[in-house]
Amino acid sequence: MAMDSWLGVMILSVFSICNWAYKMDNLPSINNEDFIKECVELHNNFRSQVAPKASNMLRMSWDAGLAKVAETWAKRCEFKHNVDLSKPRRLHRNFSFVGENLWVGSLGGFSEKSAIKLWNDEVQYYNFQSLKCTHVCGHYTQVVWADSYKVGCAVQYCPELKETRIRSGALFVCNYGPAGNYYQTRPYQEGEPCSACKKDKCVDRLCVNPKRDGVTDKPHHISPWDLPKPYGEETDTRERSVSLILILVPFFIVLSVILAILIKHYYPR
Repeated sequence: MAMDSWLGVMILSVFSICNWAYKMDNLPSINNEDFIKECVELHNNFRSQVAPKASNMLRMSWDAGLAKVAETWAKRCEFKHNVDLSKPRRLHRNFSFVGENLWVGSLGGFSEKSAIKLWNDEVQYYNFQSLKCTHVCGHYTQVVWADSYKVGCAVQYCPELKETRIRSGALFVCNYGPAGNYYQTRPYQEGEPCSACKKDKCVDRLCVNPKRDGVTDKPHHISPWDLPKPYGEETDTRERSVSLILILVPFFIVLSVILAILIKHYYPR
């Protein structure tokens, strides 16, 4: 009976470790079509539902250059904003300045939907008319910043997240072009949806322009911190080592279980 209980615990441990490895190794890449679609649609859904209504809200579309900026910064596993955000044309050739939102949490607790919704939920602390914020509002105002029409996001597994106490967590980064959140400026103009769109079409209360909304894949400017050795090569090597260990551990556990069963069978005493 004790042997059966022990065997059950070992099998459960194997499945738990395999499940952890699966989650870690299968976070979506910046080229994952479902990930891209989800990030863009979530942003546009929230942008189309603002209250009061927006007269000049542009529809967001994906930008591969911004996604690369987000990915490169996320690989540093530091819960702080990109140091080059305030430097003109440092991160992207098409935008003088780039905006950024960050989310950090447990690996199992991550989804692009929960992260972007958390940013948008800051609307409860923001007063559109007075421009007052009673808590944290910067993530929300960037999500609904009318002039920001490009977005690129990335999520990174981090064995250790600097600036936090989180271990084996996820860092989710979204970059926006052009940047929003200018001091004492409302994120959008109040009015009938699309009434300030000029020649753009109005789709789901958002200003749509095929030329502006086209997918871009121009590379971003390479910053001095782009894949730095202390966080680039060493972090990648460490992550590969962790992945290898997580893959091999279940096999050794199963092998140990089989060996224990054989020993008990041939040497019952």
